[in-house]
Amino acid sequence: MIILGGSSRQSLATLRIELDSTLKGVSADQASAIANDLFAALVGIDSSTGLRRALTDSARDGASKAELVSDLFKSSLGAPALALLGKASSLRWSSPSGIGDAVEQIAVEAEASAANLSDSLDRVQSEIFLFSKLLVESPDLRIALSDRSQSPAAKQALLKSIFGGKFSSSTSALISHCVEARRVRSIDKTIAAYTHAVTARRNRVNAHIKSSIALSDGQAKKLADSLTKQIGQPVHLNIEIDPSVLGGISIRFGDEVIDGTISNRLAEASRALVS
Repeated sequence: MIILGGSSRQSLATLRIELDSTLKGVSADQASAIANDLFAALVGIDSSTGLRRALTDSARDGASKAELVSDLFKSSLGAPALALLGKASSLRWSSPSGIGDAVEQIAVEAEASAANLSDSLDRVQSEIFLFSKLLVESPDLRIALSDRSQSPAAKQALLKSIFGGKFSSSTSALISHCVEARRVRSIDKTIAAYTHAVTARRNRVNAHIKSSIALSDGQAKKLADSLTKQIGQPVHLNIEIDPSVLGGISIRFGDEVIDGTISNRLAEASRALVS
């Protein structure tokens, strides 16, 4: 799990909203291409302490940092990823390493979004868990994939020999990135960070609905369409019938809660009376 402190947490939240906007209307293949570009940029960011410091220098204006990003990556990255990196460089980070952690997070979320668009996000989450479990149960595999003396091609060949054709394309892509760009930490910690990021995206596109009565198919579709428009990704509804809400509905997705139930309004009125 990636743990960011102070201003980095708020900057990551802003960057995730920017990712939502970037992913609106794209195809699964386009979302996966954005993820691949972000992972490629992450390799460059991680390889240079000077670059990380330049991109997170609060004394440097956002325009010059965006220009730096463009100069370094415009020949190798697509416009969507380039814009996201420019946005990241304009935000405040608690430490130079924070920008790399955030780019990694949105790269994984972009690939998870590709899976969501192809209706395979639940499968990806299960397969990532299966891979992490296999790393624990097979020390030889973990050592082989962690061996820095082995070429990336050799590690990819090993992965293909074990998992070829068994995992979804998004899972295969994430595992490949995990092995090739695991940064300065163990492969176990890298896959744990990816698991957290996939879960964060899944929570963002799975809305938990509480209602006192069952919603009709038409009502459920209208609600799903409205949330999909807001998020820019297909949103799946998990509907719970709860008579205690009295009326209206409560919606929770990601970090957001929309509570329009009668019980909530009565509770608010009660708090207002005693305040």
